[in-house]
Amino acid sequence: MYTENIVLSGVDEVKKFVNFVSGYDFKVELVSGKYIVDAKSIMGIFSLDLDKPIKMNAYTDDENFKKEVKQFVAA
Repeated sequence: MYTENIVLSGVDEVKKFVNFVSGYDFKVELVSGKYIVDAKSIMGIFSLDLDKPIKMNAYTDDENFKKEVKQFVAA
């Protein structure tokens, strides 16, 4: 499993993230407090508090995914 804290700062950023993770066939989830949502679900993501970094769990060791997801990683 690969874990990062990501920041999604608006509607366009959420759409871009969902399109990105939807291109992969493994499970990706976002964790915010006690809530866990499918990262491929726009509605699920908008149910989270987007004002702070969100923990992303990706069930993969895909090096390309790790490299590409850096655009969303919290600084």
